[in-house]
Amino acid sequence: MSTAATEEITLTRKDFVSDQTVRWCPGCGDYSILAQMQRVLPGTGVAKEKTVFISGIGCSSRFPYYMNTYGIHSIHGRAPALATGLAIANPELSVWVITGDGDGLSIGGNHLLHAIRRNVNLNIVLFNNRIYGLTKGQYSPTSRPGTVTKSSPMGSMEQPLNPIAVALAAEATYVARSIDSHPQHLATTLERAAEHRGTSFLEIYQNCVIFNPNEWTELSDRKNRDDSILYLEHGKHMIFGKDRDKGIRLNGFTPEVVSLDEVDLDEILVHDATSKPLASILGSMEFPDYPAAMGVIRDVRKPDYTGELMDQVETAQEQRGAGDLNQLYLAADLWTVEEREEAEAREITPSTSDFDEMPITGLDEEYIDEMETPAEVLSEIQDVLVTDTLAALEPKVPITVDRSSSLARTIRQMNRHNIGCVLVTDEEDRLMGIFTEWDVLNRVAGLVDDLAQQTIADFMTPDPLTLKDDLPIAQALNLMSLHGFRHVPLVDDNGQPSGIISFRDVVEYLNEVLEEEE
Repeated sequence: MSTAATEEITLTRKDFVSDQTVRWCPGCGDYSILAQMQRVLPGTGVAKEKTVFISGIGCSSRFPYYMNTYGIHSIHGRAPALATGLAIANPELSVWVITGDGDGLSIGGNHLLHAIRRNVNLNIVLFNNRIYGLTKGQYSPTSRPGTVTKSSPMGSMEQPLNPIAVALAAEATYVARSIDSHPQHLATTLERAAEHRGTSFLEIYQNCVIFNPNEWTELSDRKNRDDSILYLEHGKHMIFGKDRDKGIRLNGFTPEVVSLDEVDLDEILVHDATSKPLASILGSMEFPDYPAAMGVIRDVRKPDYTGELMDQVETAQEQRGAGDLNQLYLAADLWTVEEREEAEAREITPSTSDFDEMPITGLDEEYIDEMETPAEVLSEIQDVLVTDTLAALEPKVPITVDRSSSLARTIRQMNRHNIGCVLVTDEEDRLMGIFTEWDVLNRVAGLVDDLAQQTIADFMTPDPLTLKDDLPIAQALNLMSLHGFRHVPLVDDNGQPSGIISFRDVVEYLNEVLEEEE
């Protein structure tokens, strides 16, 4: 027997990118979720041949086509049922369920509940845009009361479901929430979900750019985000706010937002991801009455369903042997199926002509229309946006300044290089902010008398959204569209600036691609 060690295969994001054209609306947050999933999976140590994505029906359910793994595009709401069977049949697989608020909580609610309560070893990712997007904008199980849609022209009257509360009620062992517009946070949360043994449930906030574009705007807007989101960290106080000046404490059994200068720190709740009562409180805190709780809400360890089932099978085999399927078939009582009486005599069987006249009812007309509509021939440009990475844009070397630099020196740098932004770094050359023309016009011009006496750190935009050059171009376009950015900085694994791209870079690159095609 050979004792040679098996060579370890190193995977990259490209290994998980399929050859299929991505069919989502421009600017949709699904691009962001797809990019972060493809970014995270190489680090899980699971081969793509042992990774499976299962979806139901909806915009999010196209996900399996775009992953270079095994995948199943199943029927409406039944993805958790198929995933349960697959996870039991082959426990070595990494199984992911991709669903939406309509698919997972409406027709699929029953299957979702039982997969979670059994603690099957699978990952459920629920995209929540509070609308039915694929079927043209009807209200969904998570839509807020008063939501006006095609199916609720006078406003929805129904009480919405809270996905986090539903998962907790089903005894979920891992519950988390993130948002499509915060890629770093989303990637970290997906990593934690992949590491969890048992059912992980991750809710992702996103806007539907066509039918519900402003649902989570306050959570996506970087100017308001820190005052609207509570980032959870196990063992740390629940403090939030742009100035870290607010916290969450309990008033009896009710959480309330307080100012830190009015209470003692020991009154502020400390997050404990193992506490179900605390998780229930966090699940009940819904925006805008409270800041949206983001991160891991609950994380506990319990036996998973497949492991316990296999233990029972092993015990049964030890007690009674491996068994014989043929003997099992013949062991029960037998019966004979006799020829039935003539249908005409019983007068209960309709004729063929009766079937021909029966109307087809109960089908979604819009869904049928969409199925009968010829497939749209998509431009190869859309393939380029998804398959080509930001490195293909040949990002420019960024102009950086130290955070102690003066406004005068920084603005001189911008004028000298004729650029619209500079990157601000700390003592270890890690990116800590970005200073753009917008900052000059809105924070400096007419407001600062002596530019030489003011440091850039007080006027920059801190903690900017960043990307890495191995991510698809579509990811950058999504951020630019969502936040109105003209520039997006790139960083390396150490958080140090490695480049910067602009919207103009993307346009010029696409023009080059078009010219090559001609």
